[in-house]
Amino acid sequence: MNKKVSVAPMMDCTDKHDRYFLRLISKNVKLYTEMIVANAIIKGNRDNLLKFNLLEKPVSLQIGGSNPKELASATKIAADYGYDEINLNLGCPSKKVQKNKFGACLIKEPDLVAECINEMVNSCKIPVSAKTRIGFDDIEDFNYLNSFIKKISDSGCKVIILHARKAILKGLSPKENLKVPKLNYPMVYRIKKENNNLEIIINGGITDCFQIKDHLKKCDGVMIGRAIYQNPYFLADIENEIFDNTDVPTRSEITEKLVEYVKDEVKKGTRVNQIMRHTVGLYHGKAGANKWRRYLSDNMMARDSDFQKVHHIMEIAQNNEKANQTIS
Repeated sequence: MNKKVSVAPMMDCTDKHDRYFLRLISKNVKLYTEMIVANAIIKGNRDNLLKFNLLEKPVSLQIGGSNPKELASATKIAADYGYDEINLNLGCPSKKVQKNKFGACLIKEPDLVAECINEMVNSCKIPVSAKTRIGFDDIEDFNYLNSFIKKISDSGCKVIILHARKAILKGLSPKENLKVPKLNYPMVYRIKKENNNLEIIINGGITDCFQIKDHLKKCDGVMIGRAIYQNPYFLADIENEIFDNTDVPTRSEITEKLVEYVKDEVKKGTRVNQIMRHTVGLYHGKAGANKWRRYLSDNMMARDSDFQKVHHIMEIAQNNEKANQTIS
């Protein structure tokens, strides 16, 4: 499985519709689900939570939780759905997540995390990874982080995704936690140097292919979140420059395929806006971007049976494509 570049798990963003859309652009990046709580997997509607389109692969499931037995059960269930990897969330700083004792607050409890990882690893035959921050609150210390990572790896986790910011557990919102704590890439590089037997994936503030190439000189992989969600066609640059793939579909070709997907999904009861909301940034920085966003905003809550509006999306995409070709 290629870990060179991946799209970060993002709550309310990287659902199955978004992942399908992103895979239409990139055949090489690795995709992650949004976080799903272990107890929900055990007690909830598993098909609704876990089923995905095979086109999405390689795809990894991110799980939240802190009960080792629950995490083991959820991991076993999820592995049977065909995921390529299970990832434990140790980085989310939201109050709701902390209240349920998972996410970034678990960095304070390395022994519990090690027990969780051990149970997860022993419950399945696919890789188990962890995504965490480099510290929390007043703690941004290499020795603490290195000890934490060694404890995780000793429990069987060999892939660590490091968001190169600490988490502020009190006083900052999740959104502020993505910007306010300063990035510390050298800390991640040093962790890789000290743990060369592990795959260290760097995450946080990465916005272009130049940065990706630079990070790949010092880490095993790069994970990108907001920059791709806000500008999905950034994946085309990644395909070209990182994976040497020049056979990337145009935006209008992607839209054409997505319209067919929308038709199939609407028959299953999916609402059009549940899919198309993920495409708002498709023309980010390009001619026609405002028209595209405005049309989606004005029409995606229309009756799903009104396929004339869905087809008009494709017409806008084709016109935008022509406009951008003229400009270039």
